[in-house]
Amino acid sequence: MANKGPSYGLSRQLQDKIEQKYDPELEERLVEWITAQCGPAVGRPEPGKLGFQTWLRDGCVLCELINSLSGDRPVKKIQSSSMAFKQMEQVSQFLTAAERYGLVKTDIFQTVDLWEGKDLAAVQRTLLALGSIAVTKDDGFFRGDPNCFFKKAQENRRDFSDEQLKEGKHVIGLQMGSNKGASQAGSSGYGRPRQIINP
Repeated sequence: MANKGPSYGLSRQLQDKIEQKYDPELEERLVEWITAQCGPAVGRPEPGKLGFQTWLRDGCVLCELINSLSGDRPVKKIQSSSMAFKQMEQVSQFLTAAERYGLVKTDIFQTVDLWEGKDLAAVQRTLLALGSIAVTKDDGFFRGDPNCFFKKAQENRRDFSDEQLKEGKHVIGLQMGSNKGASQAGSSGYGRPRQIINP
């Protein structure tokens, strides 16, 4: 974590809420997938949030992951460095490559979320979304258990001919209601007095 003092009050409450979103079970699933995807060369982290952050922090594992998911190696140069700005630059390269791979901006974490440990749950969500896109693409690069990820919805485009579109103009949609099924048959007429029968 960064060299910051403890937070108090509302800042502390907010940080506690963010930290509660971190899922240790998801961490295990993601570590299993990343090691299956990249191979044993990436190693394994120490169990727990801090170990997960330290494992991914320099960006090397993340860049290996995105390179293993595509054939063109989007991150050309991966090198381990102890300098903070080099590590953050490498994480940024991963994020840029992940966006080109198909991740939506709202699914992508900020570099400080990982590097300073501000929101590791956001890092988990990004990796989960990346795995889901890889499973959905089904291009042969995904390795690991596809059941750990959900498939993204894909476009199901339909093309109708002009004739079919014209026929549809004469159909009354069910949202408009229906004049079939309901009738007043058997009901008493309006204005008739109520019949009271004495036993």
